Amino acid sequence: MKLWKTILTAAGLVVATGTSAFAVRTDLVIGITLEPPHLDPTAGAAAAIDEVLYANVFEGLTRIGPNGEVLPDLAESWTVSDDGKVYTFKLHTGVKFHDGTDFNADDVKFSLDRARADNSVNAQKGLFAAIDTVEVADPGTVKITLKNPQSSFLYNMGWGDAVIVAPETADTNKEKPVGTGPFRFQSWAKGSSITLIKSDTYWGAPVSLDKAEFRIVPDAAAAIPALLSGDVQAFPFFPDPDSVAQVKDDPRFKVVIGATEGETILSINNKKPPFDRLQVRQAISFALDRKAIIDGASAGLGVPIGSHMSPANKAYVDLTGLYPHNVERARELLKEAGLENGFKATLKLPPPPYARLGGEIIASQLRDVGIDLQIVPVEWAQWLDQVFTKKDYDLTIVSHTEPNDIDIYSRKDYYFNYDNPTFDKIIADLNLTSDEAKRMTLLGEAQKILADDAVVGFLYELPKAGVWDAKLEGFWENAPIQANDLTKVKWTE
Repeated sequence: MKLWKTILTAAGLVVATGTSAFAVRTDLVIGITLEPPHLDPTAGAAAAIDEVLYANVFEGLTRIGPNGEVLPDLAESWTVSDDGKVYTFKLHTGVKFHDGTDFNADDVKFSLDRARADNSVNAQKGLFAAIDTVEVADPGTVKITLKNPQSSFLYNMGWGDAVIVAPETADTNKEKPVGTGPFRFQSWAKGSSITLIKSDTYWGAPVSLDKAEFRIVPDAAAAIPALLSGDVQAFPFFPDPDSVAQVKDDPRFKVVIGATEGETILSINNKKPPFDRLQVRQAISFALDRKAIIDGASAGLGVPIGSHMSPANKAYVDLTGLYPHNVERARELLKEAGLENGFKATLKLPPPPYARLGGEIIASQLRDVGIDLQIVPVEWAQWLDQVFTKKDYDLTIVSHTEPNDIDIYSRKDYYFNYDNPTFDKIIADLNLTSDEAKRMTLLGEAQKILADDAVVGFLYELPKAGVWDAKLEGFWENAPIQANDLTKVKWTE
């Protein structure tokens, strides 16, 4: 957007040549590292989809706030039956999708039935597993009956995978997303940027920005130059923690270090020999030096973890002491597994710096115990296809940024290829109870089983390093979910 310019004339008059010198900017360029594979949050696992669209273009019955709290969204209120199984949602009225069609209870029923259907491609079908029926009481009221009480149901409805879509546009959302949010989709220059513009028909509080461009900056080394040149004004998820030091004392920028829900792990294909042997997986865990990995891959900002739970979660159990860095113990376990001469394997690394940098360090650490890794860099789309979908891998590094997702280890077709009936029973019990004390006990037991089984190499909780222009406010400090929520973002001058 053109800034206003002024010329001081000889007569002392100020003549405007553009717009007022005091006009506040309403455009913004946000840097993102990964390009989404498509733009439908209900049909893909890539975090990059929600980082562009969550709360901006698409909305759900509920939404997750900046501190992980559940807030009303398209549902203005709700009631819950005494037995905890029936949720009645009162919907906002006068809401329209960006194509001009009306939003009502039929769209909620369509979206939830679609997400839980047998042929659903939703990456988080488990969120909807407890739903028995979805009924339209009237255009402004939806009644959802659960098979059993589920304490996390309102939270689940706030995920990006649970946003409400219209039947008229659901099949084309991957290329042209149509939601009910404060921004509407304008364009996608593939490989370059995705642009959103303010929706003039938004039902809720208007946003301050007129235009938001998500600029794709895959090279982490280019982030600082992009900020310094002004081409990009914000990196809410700064891709290169080591470079933060270059701007942390620069008054032109704000540097904010927060927490995420991103369990960063060395994923292991549990059914592929020799990783199907517990001693091999435990050997890998003993071979890992978390401190060196954290220092090298996250500039020392990550918090070590020993199982699949954020240290910020009240259910967290510190299991980092179960596998202290111990090269000799790792070699002993490999010998017990009949692999005293070591073995070769592949390590597929997606683009994020935490994976590429961490992969080099981990390959060196495993080499010290006799595991020779061939590093295979892959693009994000390749990772989703080869690793996540086809399970064609030995080892990989990824950060699981979904909140409260320890249940992924109970999914039968999940890419870990892990199967433990005892763990599955704990997750099933967890889904059935709303008693807080019992839930804490079950979550602790679940964490302990995953650590004992060395299902993956638990590394650290991904930090959120945000860097943006000092004149901007409204970005989230922490990342309880994978999102760049722009609803409160604005220029202050």
